[in-house]
Amino acid sequence: MKTARRRAREFAVQGIYEWELNPDRPASLIEKHLRENEYFAKADEALFRSILYGVLKDVELLSVQVGRYYERAEDEVSPVERAVLLMAALELTQSPETPYPVIINEAIEITKTFGGTDGHKFVNGVLDKLAAEVRGDEVLAQKQRRKQD
Repeated sequence: MKTARRRAREFAVQGIYEWELNPDRPASLIEKHLRENEYFAKADEALFRSILYGVLKDVELLSVQVGRYYERAEDEVSPVERAVLLMAALELTQSPETPYPVIINEAIEITKTFGGTDGHKFVNGVLDKLAAEVRGDEVLAQKQRRKQD
């Protein structure tokens, strides 16, 4: 059973992907298209809209943030992986109330659903590095808790 937040992230990734393939298409038209899906009503609409519109508004900055950690040429990153990375980068940088492991796990699971065979490994590696940069204190605290357990 998918949560409303997972569905919102999945629809946001689909919208970001659609925009990547058609950058002249307005976000409102992408949103309208996604709303036609019968499962959209089960998604967290506020989260969906904040991710979709937030990524499209800040795509250049988010692209630079994740692009620093690519271990391959940018043109070798699939549009699905890129959409997931942009979604997760937005949440890591602008949603401090969501724990970073949740964001990374959601990104991995969505990549497993929509991406290539090993795309989730690439996404995990990039997001681990980005999380250490933008949420360093939270990452260190998590590591310390793991050592204590």
